[in-house]
Amino acid sequence: LAAFCPGADLRLTVHKLPDGRLPVHWDEAKAAVEELRERTDPDLVLAPRTDDAHQDHRGLAKLVPTAFRDHLVLGYEIVKWDGDLGRMAAYQPLSPEIAEEKVRLLQEHYASQRHRPWYDREAFLGLARIRGIECHARYAEAFAVTKLTLDLGE
Repeated sequence: LAAFCPGADLRLTVHKLPDGRLPVHWDEAKAAVEELRERTDPDLVLAPRTDDAHQDHRGLAKLVPTAFRDHLVLGYEIVKWDGDLGRMAAYQPLSPEIAEEKVRLLQEHYASQRHRPWYDREAFLGLARIRGIECHARYAEAFAVTKLTLDLGE
C-alpha cells in the first residue's frame, strides 16, 4: 500500500475473515467497516463495484456506502476470469508513465495473484487503454459511481 500511496498517512487493519466467505461473516465485516468509519473521515473512498462477480468484493461494495453515507465512493474494477467488467461512469486519465508504474507495482507487490493467467502486464494495460479510449486519453482508470452529490453553488 505504501508503494502505491507514497507520502500518505497509512494505517492498516487486517481482519481474520476467511477468503471467499464474506457472506457468512456479514456481521463481522459490517462491524469492521463501521469501526473504520468511526475512526476516519476521508475525502474519497475506493471500494469494489457493487456488481463485482466475486462474493467478497461484492459484499464489501455493498457495506461501504452504508457506513460512508456522506462520502464520495468510487467502485473500482478488477480484471479477472469472471468477465464482469461493466460500463463505467467516472474516469481518471493516466499518463503512459503512470500506467506502466501501476502495472509494475501490481506485479511487484501482489505476489499472491501472479499464478493467475489474467494477472499480467497486457491485461492491465489493455484495460487501461480501453478505458482511455472511452475518455479520450491514452490510458485511464474507470470507476462505478452509485451516488454523487454535486455542490455547484447557488
